[in-house]
Amino acid sequence: MNTPPPPHTAARRIRAAALASALCLLVSGCSVLGAAGDGPDAGGGADGGMKVTLVTHGGKGDAFWDLVRKGAEAAAAKDGVDLTYAGDADPAAQADLVRDAVRDGADGIAVTLAKPAAMRGPVAQAKAAGIPVVGLNSGIDAWRPTGLLEYFGQDESVAGRAVGDKLDGLKAKHALCVVHERGNVALEARCAGVRMAFGGETDNLYVDGTDPDAVTATIASRLRQDSSIDEVVTNGAQFALSAVEAVRRSGSRAKVATFDIDKDLVEAIRDGEVQFAVDQQPYLQGYLAVDALWLYRTNGNVSGGGTAPVLTGPAFVTRSNVSAVARFAAAGTR
Repeated sequence: MNTPPPPHTAARRIRAAALASALCLLVSGCSVLGAAGDGPDAGGGADGGMKVTLVTHGGKGDAFWDLVRKGAEAAAAKDGVDLTYAGDADPAAQADLVRDAVRDGADGIAVTLAKPAAMRGPVAQAKAAGIPVVGLNSGIDAWRPTGLLEYFGQDESVAGRAVGDKLDGLKAKHALCVVHERGNVALEARCAGVRMAFGGETDNLYVDGTDPDAVTATIASRLRQDSSIDEVVTNGAQFALSAVEAVRRSGSRAKVATFDIDKDLVEAIRDGEVQFAVDQQPYLQGYLAVDALWLYRTNGNVSGGGTAPVLTGPAFVTRSNVSAVARFAAAGTR
């Protein structure tokens, strides 16, 4: 004997069926509910809810990606989405995670494009399976050629140029731009933007972002070698704190600025140890990516019209305005 489904489950199925029927009336030739395709539909996990997978290039223990994940989880909770989060800094492994999501029958996939070439094949597989894919955080110049539906993030070149202009305003002369992941298109674009706009000299310094002690030691060594460096620009909040320590160890008089913030970085700005940070709002990126997939599946919405990115930054956080974001940072959402 079959047990009748709970009332709320039955109601959900009725609503989903009604929506699908209404869509069929609007679409010529629609004959099979739930047929494969890249158009919007209600999606469906085992309980009738959407299944969304978020795949990033973030490594374990990185506070930045914790913020992205929290935003995604908040949107999933609001929308009744079954969310799976996965991340791997290795581009081949990240690509495999996207393929896993396709095999698992995800209703939507959100992905970062730190190494765009590695994502082209998996994204094509997702599209062939009728799974919409949106981008976030990295790959603003690659999301459309890669075939993504929407993109949420910061224009890193614009952000870098804004930092360059700010350094000019601070009368800096020689900037060291610290790249913690070689080949990451977003980080490279930031430093290129700084170099483009900054009137002084800009050098890139490549460090191993997986080894905090090595990051500090490498920056300190470079500062000892070149006393003309008066500004260290890092590409992550934790690396800014490493740079602060490196300045102390080396006896340098260089100032520190950074892209991205977290609660510890907020305190460093308050204390005057870091001049400013560029906030791209990672929580918002995660939230918008998941919510966008839900809106597309349930209502056919496409943010930016599918042609323009939705920008989440840049915004400058300085000692003069840090109190405005401090309580949100303390709560782990900024």
